[in-house]
Amino acid sequence: MNVNVAKDRLDQTISLVREGYAFIPNRLHSQHLDVYETKLLGQRIALIGGEEGANLFYDSSRMKRNGALPKPVLKTLFGEGGVHTKDGAAHAHRKQLFMSLMTPDALRRLSNLTTAYWEEYAMKWEKQRKVVLYDESRELLCQVACDWAGIPLGKKEVEQRTEDLSKMIDGFSALGPKHIESRRARNRSEKWIRSIIEDVRANKLETREGSAIHEMAFHLDENGDRLDTEIAAVELLNVIRPLVAISKFLAFGAKAYADYPETREKTKESDEYILRFAQEVRRYYPFAPFLGAKVKHDFTWQGYTFRENQLVMIDLFGTNHDPRLWENPDQFDPDRFKDWKGGLFDLIPQGGGDYYDGHRCPGEWPTIEVLKASFGYLSRKIDYKVPKQDHSYSLSKMPALPKSGMILKKVRRK
Repeated sequence: MNVNVAKDRLDQTISLVREGYAFIPNRLHSQHLDVYETKLLGQRIALIGGEEGANLFYDSSRMKRNGALPKPVLKTLFGEGGVHTKDGAAHAHRKQLFMSLMTPDALRRLSNLTTAYWEEYAMKWEKQRKVVLYDESRELLCQVACDWAGIPLGKKEVEQRTEDLSKMIDGFSALGPKHIESRRARNRSEKWIRSIIEDVRANKLETREGSAIHEMAFHLDENGDRLDTEIAAVELLNVIRPLVAISKFLAFGAKAYADYPETREKTKESDEYILRFAQEVRRYYPFAPFLGAKVKHDFTWQGYTFRENQLVMIDLFGTNHDPRLWENPDQFDPDRFKDWKGGLFDLIPQGGGDYYDGHRCPGEWPTIEVLKASFGYLSRKIDYKVPKQDHSYSLSKMPALPKSGMILKKVRRK
């Protein structure tokens, strides 16, 4: 029996499209529980949020991932058969593959690569009247990602590969032609990566042990078999695609520097502050709106009965703005992370839980390294002007982005 849990009686699919990131918070905040039942595409769905809701969402004894992601999302953003769709021993085995890439040396190399590419691009920007940081950083990060992963990428390929990876990221929530183009971009990207993996396996391309391309090409699954080429391609894209998506955080970080100029001054002086700034950008600005799971078996939580195979959506954006977890959550304040100990279920822009035993995104560590290197470069290594522009953003657009993409002028290296 459901006790005092509010429900949407009518289908709310149009409301989801209209409200975007605010869809789940708008409903959860209407009551004092962390669960609300809605209806999307004719299906009854449980919406959960907050620290306790995140803890529940990542409880593998109650939730599963297989079958939770809708086809439109698999066909664009994540790919079919990847780690996001696994549970139990199969998930743990595949997750270890990703975590094996996150060694201190590998992350240090990623940071150094990021700085090197910023320097290359800054030299180019000095000759340009203006640059759109979001567009430039997408391309920059595509090269960083491929270089770090060991994927060969010719200069003539950069624009096409950047566009395809970006379309995969932007098209998951789109309808009509934009969604169709996102699917085509994934098909092109998977074909590209499959051919490279085939070359690696045929000894036509030398790879470095420990690199993402080497590990994906030669990884053995839980049964001792190599991954199908198609699955290996999906997983390798799951390494490089999220790095390109960081360009959205970079645009928001540049916006924060413009809106709160004292933060840029502080990042010049302190590596510790750069980390605080990066974490606050990840908390404050919209990135992933929500994630989905399915219920393993019937159980009751906060007076609500979850039914077997029911879809559950966790509110990522709302949890990052939960006043029970964050003091003055709608204020941008990097110093809130000064003494932060790092919880599993409070800061969840890319998901929560444990890295090794749960479904927390393994790309969080690379994200933080790239952001630290990037924000450090923007504050310490170049000067620039921010002309008048509309860098507002809408929570109804998923994924969100400053409207101008953050235009910079008069870029000069120091």
